[in-house]
Amino acid sequence: MNNLAPISARVPALVRSAGERAQTRFWEFFVANLRNPHTRRAYGRAIGAFLAWCERQGVASIFDVGPLQVGAYVEALTRSHSAPTAKQRLAAIRMFFDWLVTGQIVPTNPAASVRGPRHVVKVGKTPVLDPQEARTLLDSIDVTTPAGLRDRALIALMVYSFARVGAALAMKVEDVYVQNRRLWVRLHEKGGKRHNMPCHHNLEAYLHAYLDGCGLTDDSKGPLFRTIGRGKNQLTLTPLPQANAYAMIRRRAEAADIKTKIGNHSFRATGITAYLKNGGTLEKAAAMANHASTRTTQLYDRRRDEMSLDEIERVVI
Repeated sequence: MNNLAPISARVPALVRSAGERAQTRFWEFFVANLRNPHTRRAYGRAIGAFLAWCERQGVASIFDVGPLQVGAYVEALTRSHSAPTAKQRLAAIRMFFDWLVTGQIVPTNPAASVRGPRHVVKVGKTPVLDPQEARTLLDSIDVTTPAGLRDRALIALMVYSFARVGAALAMKVEDVYVQNRRLWVRLHEKGGKRHNMPCHHNLEAYLHAYLDGCGLTDDSKGPLFRTIGRGKNQLTLTPLPQANAYAMIRRRAEAADIKTKIGNHSFRATGITAYLKNGGTLEKAAAMANHASTRTTQLYDRRRDEMSLDEIERVVI
């Protein structure tokens, strides 16, 4: 139960008042139903906030929550938060009550008939780098240290294989392997899926330099990307956390004098955009990025940004 502490320090009052079975079902929702830790945290915050709001409105138990309460909460949420946030929290509430219905705690799902705010996304908001900026960032890293070799390999992996940072950080050393005389990577994607990708020749060189330079080749079961020991400048056996990867990227970008406020996800969009600009197809980009639909891949295509910049300069005054 220790890893559930971020979700809630205690069972919400509306769940406690519904009895022991409801409390057990509440914890089972997070333990047995949600496997992704990021989803678990996000849904825990969303459900906790909704139940706390209901309590402030005088609702005594989850048995008394109806579409009226859910609709009023979503309406209030829409006024104070963005539409995507409201939709995500409504999805969490709906999924939670579905779990209670299947567990025979409540007879119906009060969120089932509630509609969220309309939100259409055609272009993603993730900041991206142009190819020259990405090249500058990679070349600026001092690779005479284990940290430099690691950081260059991690950034290149996300750029050249379109990998999510979570998939990259979940890799073991054995997930970098040779097949048909070419280096491949095995990415651990969402939902336990594995996605295999051949390496770009630059990525192949960077991974070889990292593995050989840091002596990782014999530790096949160990994490591929690791933390650096405090004051030792050597890799530890601890996997690199996502927050540390973000801090590293911001630090490396600042050192390379890159003004764009990039994050972990920027390199996925950077790689996809560069691929499409050089004649790649949307369908193959979706397959390489392990997207179920090309509509998702289109959110990472920023070629329109350059077209807009060229066109705006036609306003000669």
